[in-house]
Amino acid sequence: MVLARIMALALVALSVVFVSLWFYARAARREKLEAQWDENQGPGRRESFVKAELHAYEGPLKRKLIWGVYVIPLCLIALLIYVTNTV
Repeated sequence: MVLARIMALALVALSVVFVSLWFYARAARREKLEAQWDENQGPGRRESFVKAELHAYEGPLKRKLIWGVYVIPLCLIALLIYVTNTV
């Protein structure tokens, strides 16, 4: 029961971290894409270029964030609790 409570609390905290990192990464990528378009004066409109590139960037970003924010930390917490209780 205690493990479920700890995991639920960790899930809430990690969700806040996930959303914060999601918005930060998108904002940083948007700035880089806008600077790239300004430098090259690429084809088409600036907004459409940035939107298309951000759409392509979101898939890998989401996978990396899910693994880095949810899966690995929760597995480490579970492993730590298991090792602590068995020793």
